Amino acid sequence: MKYSFEWNEFADQPHNVAPRSERTLHHFKHWRTYFSLVAADLHYGFRGLRLYRRYRKAMYREPVRIDPSAFAVSVSPTSRSVSDPSGDVIELLKAAGVQETLVRIPSWEKGRLADCEKFAARLHAQGLGLTIAVLQRREDVFEQAAWAGFLEDVFARFRPFCPNFEVGHAWNRTKWGVWDYTEYLKLVQPAIKLRDKYGAKLVGPAVIDFEFHLYPPTVSRLPFDKVSSLLYVDRVGAPENAQFGWTTAMKTALFKALADASAGRDCDCWITEVNWPLQGTGKFSPASGEPNVTEEEQADLLVRYYLICLAGGLIERVYWWQLAAPGYGLIDSREEPWRKRPSYHAFRTMTGIIGGSTFVGREGRPERAGGEIFLFEKQGREFAVCWTKGAPFEHEFLRPVKRILDRDGKDLEVRPGPIEIEGSPKYVFFA
Repeated sequence: MKYSFEWNEFADQPHNVAPRSERTLHHFKHWRTYFSLVAADLHYGFRGLRLYRRYRKAMYREPVRIDPSAFAVSVSPTSRSVSDPSGDVIELLKAAGVQETLVRIPSWEKGRLADCEKFAARLHAQGLGLTIAVLQRREDVFEQAAWAGFLEDVFARFRPFCPNFEVGHAWNRTKWGVWDYTEYLKLVQPAIKLRDKYGAKLVGPAVIDFEFHLYPPTVSRLPFDKVSSLLYVDRVGAPENAQFGWTTAMKTALFKALADASAGRDCDCWITEVNWPLQGTGKFSPASGEPNVTEEEQADLLVRYYLICLAGGLIERVYWWQLAAPGYGLIDSREEPWRKRPSYHAFRTMTGIIGGSTFVGREGRPERAGGEIFLFEKQGREFAVCWTKGAPFEHEFLRPVKRILDRDGKDLEVRPGPIEIEGSPKYVFFA
């Protein structure tokens, strides 16, 4: 290895510094791994496709209870969050209705483990659940003993506060240090023994984006308690949009089907990372060009993504990455005091209304393409959440409407007749 790891502190991701020639040479040297990958996909893929058809057919047609813990948020242990006695970060999480959090632990920041441990203890003391995501770099692939020792330290320190450990992160991108799936398998091996030693739950394989061919060769070989995906869809814009013919709803069904087929059981599936990067944030945005959206658009897409994933009944939990970040977070941490973005208010409203509810079905599909009306019941109340990915249109409900809230929880005027449905979700409560 002839290069040094470089971290982009502004966008919270590595720079891709590995020379293309070195990566190409690696793939030629390890060409046999592609045959074993294809073999696993063929072996488990056909059963997965059968399950996919069954899951897709049942989606949005059966009642689904949506637990409040399904609305999760990642948070970074900054100097402010670790030491601030006022507990701002904790209060921001709790005010948004967050019950489950995720904290990244990078292997190259061993010196910060004590601070991270202190932060985890604060989250735990406040009744917030925690998942630890362990991040790797290229050195960890070659220095197996050091990597195993680091994992031992992480499990020992954080198990008192945390049952869940996601080992490996976005490893299907070479900038994260893993260049083929067999290297990832080796990185996870030490964690299997630690899982049993500490009575922990193992989460993975943390594949990023729509590269589901990597589930059969990993999930079939590793005993994951929770199967995870970093299911970004920002590059196609709205979550209703298709990528190679696959919408977010279809992707979640395929994710669940391949996980179940590969593991040979009914798996709990988590999406442990998603966001939409923001326009005008420059070096703080993790992406350039089209994926970047306005703050208002981000808030709309956040709600729609969560509802599409959770109401389908196949995804147990979704983590937004993350609470405070200049380029994509629910809060802009460049300002003092921190500024709550529209997405923060949208998240808080969504958790308060949808958390603990039961999805009961769709109202007759709106005539215009892209319109959605999801129906819910909670504590004897019936309500709808409605939006469209296309042009606004009017829809008249067959039941009297008692109250309408906008995406952020503000009351809207209730008038007789049809209600305008827009890209920004609305909550419509029936009399």
